Amino acid sequence: MLPLADLKILDFSWVGVGPITTKYLADHGATVIRVESHARLDVVRLGPPWHDAKPGIERTQFYASYNTSKYGIALDLAKPEARAIARRLAAWADVVVESFTPRVMRGWGLAYEDLRAVNPRLVMMSTCLQGQTGPHADFPGYGQLMAALSGFYAISGWPDRDPAPPYGAYTDFIVPRLAASALLAAIDHQRRTGEGQYLDVSQFEASLHFLAPALLAYELDGTIAGRDGNRADHAAPHGAYPCAGDDRWIAISVRGDAEWRALSALLGLPDDARFATHTARVAATEEIDAFVASATRSRDARELMDRLQDAGIAAGVVQSCLDLHADPVLAGWGFFQWVEHPARPPAPYEGHALRLDATPGGLRWAAPTLGEHTAAVLRDVLGMDEAEIARLVEQKIAW
Repeated sequence: MLPLADLKILDFSWVGVGPITTKYLADHGATVIRVESHARLDVVRLGPPWHDAKPGIERTQFYASYNTSKYGIALDLAKPEARAIARRLAAWADVVVESFTPRVMRGWGLAYEDLRAVNPRLVMMSTCLQGQTGPHADFPGYGQLMAALSGFYAISGWPDRDPAPPYGAYTDFIVPRLAASALLAAIDHQRRTGEGQYLDVSQFEASLHFLAPALLAYELDGTIAGRDGNRADHAAPHGAYPCAGDDRWIAISVRGDAEWRALSALLGLPDDARFATHTARVAATEEIDAFVASATRSRDARELMDRLQDAGIAAGVVQSCLDLHADPVLAGWGFFQWVEHPARPPAPYEGHALRLDATPGGLRWAAPTLGEHTAAVLRDVLGMDEAEIARLVEQKIAW
């Protein structure tokens, strides 16, 4: 029995934060019904990477990875009867999740106040870029915009160059960890008290927790964090250094004089008075980077990593996607899981970063095709007969 096997979730969310949040719960047993629309497709259905490099709404791995273990229905919520179906499903659910700008659910009559009238114990979570209130609440956008607004782009890169931000919609990948924790806390409260509640998860607020040192420094002494490459006051050398082969690199971080002596001995670096102390090494970042790179560029990255780690020095190969899929540690954990899907070939999916010993979750089945379970949900959850379902499909209220 999975830990959330008796939990029922109605999921209106799309793109990244909401679907990833509910995926955690679905993979651990929750019954999640994902609501989509043919009229306005989830944008991650429209983007790469594609299986076999062939575009198609059922061939993108982004959508597939974010929506495992869910049931999928399609409703045209612009139509009153579809919204009535949504309210009936909200009465069935323990939890509702949505990730639109605030005006959308209100406009459909599906805001928390509306749904609480049909289900007083409902837990509902809304997550959009800048929360449900405030001057920018209705501003739409995606995670890369939020990463810029949050300040991540301002501090990522080198001082003499344009920003070099983290990959993709960065906040989409970090906010679900906080959102899932908040949602589980509300579910625990609901189970203990029978009370529902509303969660407003602002992606702006959630992401700022990952910039806490920079925000605290500004508050304490007015320091404004900027782009400083890989430089660090606590370590030098501290960066990524070239190794033998095509675009092969190793990250190395050296703290203190003992580690510096160990690195010098292992790489065969000559004594150099410029780097005799930690303070001197931090002050001479560019010089020490060139000094270390001259010795690493002829070394095999993985062999060098093993030797450095054996010597007590923090080091790691800069791995490509190909490296990760062949990584012996990930293979030993069984991290990648093969999942079959009716519309595309079997593929390896990322597993979870946590394992519950007694009730381990997992990818129970592939993400649904668009509207794959509409008829089953209308029949089995809402008790509709086949004639009524056929009418809804014919009138394009449901698909």
